[in-house]
Amino acid sequence: MTDARDRPQITLVTPPELELSTYPDLLSRCLDTAPVACLRLALSTRDEDRIARAADALREIAHARDIPLVIEGHVLLVSRLGLDGVHLLDAARSVRKVRKDLGDDAIVGAYCAASRHDGMTAGELGADYVSFGPLGATPLGDGRQAERELFEWWSEMIEVPVIAEGALDEDLVRSLAPVSDFFAFGSELWGAEDPVTRFRAFVAAMDAA
Repeated sequence: MTDARDRPQITLVTPPELELSTYPDLLSRCLDTAPVACLRLALSTRDEDRIARAADALREIAHARDIPLVIEGHVLLVSRLGLDGVHLLDAARSVRKVRKDLGDDAIVGAYCAASRHDGMTAGELGADYVSFGPLGATPLGDGRQAERELFEWWSEMIEVPVIAEGALDEDLVRSLAPVSDFFAFGSELWGAEDPVTRFRAFVAAMDAA
């Protein structure tokens, strides 16, 4: 459960497309700016070779800082690429099987949109964390947003860590920091003119909560 006195931890989510000639340096500068608990490889490509090359580059950066690297969706690549776990996008549907396949040591997380029921089910089936979102307005998805009330209830009632992610801004971060265990920052950073400065602003918003 979240202690309001503790600053939430941070997951960084890669952009869906990245240039291996420049992104690793940018990522390293962000990772050296503030403590990061987890890195998530979330590429849009389904080209296994491109995913593997990205995983090799980012795994070295992450593991040198004792940061686990998980992959979004591609369960079969976790062991093959020497990754630490998987972030599932189908709510609770595959948590039980993936937990059995990857074992107890792997990180298994589940994105559950704004569904309290899916989040509870994922936790019961063995997810290490549940993520809810988006928090802000976005043209992506079906238009539903995860409300602060969901995080308030979760932090009071459920022990499984919860991540807030999707369309975050500094006001949302300040509001949700007392009731969320993690924030996942992705497009909010990489779409900024200066991602490192943007990251510092999010960290400052967490500290101000």
